[in-house]
Amino acid sequence: MNLGKMPRLKIGELDIKIPIVQGGMGVGVSLSGLASAVAKIGAIGVIATAGIGMLEPDFTTNFREANKRALRKEIRRARKMTSGIIGVNIMVALSDFDELSLVAVEEGADLLFLGAGLPLKNPKTLPLNRLRESPVKVVPIVSSARAANVIFKYWARNYKHVPDAVVVEGPLAGGHLGFKKEQINDPDYTLEKLVTGVIPIIKNYEEQFGKSIPVIAAGGIYTGADIYRIMQLGANGVQMATRFVATHECDADMRFKEAYVKCKKEDLVTIDSPVGLPGRAIRNKFLDDVSAGIKKPFKCPWQCLKTCDFQNSPYCIALALTNAKNGDLDNGFAFAGANAYRIDKIVSVEELIETLSMEYEEAASNSSA
Repeated sequence: MNLGKMPRLKIGELDIKIPIVQGGMGVGVSLSGLASAVAKIGAIGVIATAGIGMLEPDFTTNFREANKRALRKEIRRARKMTSGIIGVNIMVALSDFDELSLVAVEEGADLLFLGAGLPLKNPKTLPLNRLRESPVKVVPIVSSARAANVIFKYWARNYKHVPDAVVVEGPLAGGHLGFKKEQINDPDYTLEKLVTGVIPIIKNYEEQFGKSIPVIAAGGIYTGADIYRIMQLGANGVQMATRFVATHECDADMRFKEAYVKCKKEDLVTIDSPVGLPGRAIRNKFLDDVSAGIKKPFKCPWQCLKTCDFQNSPYCIALALTNAKNGDLDNGFAFAGANAYRIDKIVSVEELIETLSMEYEEAASNSSA
């Protein structure tokens, strides 16, 4: 397999052959199948925890146990399929953030990617102080230099250590976005500007704590040339999610994947999510109905996200995303990144990584020519 000239990514003692993190995609899109395939190739495979228990038979009556049980199953399955590097993506806004974090630690995940909120807690509470005592690497996902500084400063003061890497996610990502609607197309919020703003802040903490803290760029990275360009600006690696949906190994139903293959640029829209954030998704009849004021009745068994206004929401986003993951796009919709319309076929994870590596090598050669 041609891995081109991509540099390795090192996070603590973890030596990652390919500097690509497969982004965590919740409600069952990235589970052990996709994560293990990515890890096997030499990149970082990631299991997403949001809604992970929704396929367990007792989810509606015993959601916390269902989520924990499902996460344990998926990590163990991934470990059976590969000895590669496996991460777990956990949204800080999840009601059971603490419990899921501890399961990931107990099951030996290599990394925890913490997004959708700032991981700031009293040091006397779990799980953040427990993480310090475990070998798991902690990687917050941020959307600004300010957020990165808030997290690192808080950890330095309260825990006497700092996260092991940071993902900087720009407004071209899929799913929930850490930006206001008016910022999404604002040139002041491009990924390039966000990354170059975060790097000097992280360098200060590298010097203070005497360790390397990689900066990983995410949101809109589509080709190997994109990877080369952002790494030339100082990023140490990239996180990609949209490209991995259109792989044979992705854990979503084929009809979900085909929604990516069939979508056009104008189909990618920004929606107002019930959890209080804008999100990027593929427009379909379900979303058109919601826009027209048609409510999708549901009964909330629990408030899975702390910020969800479930009592006034026109639909349950967890249920809609689960339906879509299972191929029922009449009763749900697919989140997707801004470049999803560029996907024209479904490939294997190995083929995707090889294509990205060759594109990276070509961009590097053209730059030095």
